[in-house]
Amino acid sequence: MLFYLGVCACGGLGAVTRFVLNTSIQRWWSRAFPLSTFIINVLATFFAGVAAGAYFYGTADHSAYLLFVTGFLGGFSTFSTAVNEMVSLARHGKYGVAAGYLLATVVVPVLCVALGWGLIELVR
Repeated sequence: MLFYLGVCACGGLGAVTRFVLNTSIQRWWSRAFPLSTFIINVLATFFAGVAAGAYFYGTADHSAYLLFVTGFLGGFSTFSTAVNEMVSLARHGKYGVAAGYLLATVVVPVLCVALGWGLIELVR
């Protein structure tokens, strides 16, 4: 039961971190492209790759992996917001931005996970 509470607490920390970062970026970014959500998801996928590599190579145990990935990164990342922003951009006639955001949201996170794994392989 204590472990479940830990995952919940880490998820809350991730959500608060996302809120602070999102608010900070939105203060200076006023263009149509939803940069704050994109940066948050890029960071989340990179750190998920680092965590997966660390777990795979035995640097992190299963509990730490779950607390960080399921808890913190689960609360931090925001795929549903990204999809909602894509639909909103398209509904407002910004089809090019919506398509670019869709492409970037699919391709860049895959690269970030691979980069995270690669970083762990490099330092191990």
